[in-house]
Amino acid sequence: MSCVQASASPPGRHCTLRDMTEGTGQSGRGVIWVLSGSPGAGKSSVARSLLARFPFGLHLPIDDLREMVVSGMAHPALDHPPEAVRQFALARTAAAQTARLYAQEGFAVVIDDVLWPADLAFMARHWEGLEVRPVRLFTTLEVAHERNRTRTNKTYDTSVLAPLIDGLYPQMPPGIYREAGWAVVDSSALTLEATMDALLRLEWPA
Repeated sequence: MSCVQASASPPGRHCTLRDMTEGTGQSGRGVIWVLSGSPGAGKSSVARSLLARFPFGLHLPIDDLREMVVSGMAHPALDHPPEAVRQFALARTAAAQTARLYAQEGFAVVIDDVLWPADLAFMARHWEGLEVRPVRLFTTLEVAHERNRTRTNKTYDTSVLAPLIDGLYPQMPPGIYREAGWAVVDSSALTLEATMDALLRLEWPA
């Protein structure tokens, strides 16, 4: 349910297809993928399927980190409440530091969250010397609602996300991601397998 902004702009580094399929980049280090998209974009499914193709893979969903808060959890909202912003920053910092630890040991890592281009730099300050691949997973609004309606990976009624999906859609146009150096993959008409193939065909920097 994450949808809170944090800070500045993204880098990109060149990596070969061989590096991609092995899950490692320069010096045997793992690559860090960052997946952004609205609820219903398929981030978690894509992350797990992508990592299954690598010998070592770690999935870091920001929502899961946030849900480890037992007392005082602040929920996201389109007006970005200050306490929610603080807690998202904590979760993203924890994810970024964990991603670095695993990537340095040869793991491919996927972080997924609702991120704007400015948010990547907030995490990327922890990734000096590592290869980072930011991808905006895009779907039409209709597809996002349908996937959200039929998803089974949440413990709550996902219909509560419908207003959030509507509110986020105009705030996350693919063009602003392309301009910031992200790759954009439209999976509206793609199967999960076809989405994987599209990701692995991407050239970096995007």
